[in-house]
Amino acid sequence: MYDGGKIITGLILFVLLVTFPIWYNHGNAGAVPKVELPKVAKECVLPASEMRTSHMQLLNEWRDKVLRTGDRSFDVKIGDKEYQKSLMNTCMQCHISKKKFCDKCHSYASVKPYCWDCHVAPVE
Repeated sequence: MYDGGKIITGLILFVLLVTFPIWYNHGNAGAVPKVELPKVAKECVLPASEMRTSHMQLLNEWRDKVLRTGDRSFDVKIGDKEYQKSLMNTCMQCHISKKKFCDKCHSYASVKPYCWDCHVAPVE
């Protein structure tokens, strides 16, 4: 092993470069963004904890059912209100600011949703 010193030095540099973001930030991912919640106290179609973790799956299911079967009714009733499977007519009626609600979390998570490829973004 004639180049053992170079190999070990290279491995140490590699490990330092790969782990740099972790130890530089001390494992901190940054402050979780504060999103602007709806002014009117309304119930969401699902509990907030469930919406935070799985809203994209819900929106994908809605999209597939509406486009394939035309079924817009949602099987959750809150009080006497039944919700539609619709991003614009259900979600964006309460969460009116895309910039202050959607974009804050999606930027924090480095996610680029494709909702606005088809839907018209709400006017701020």
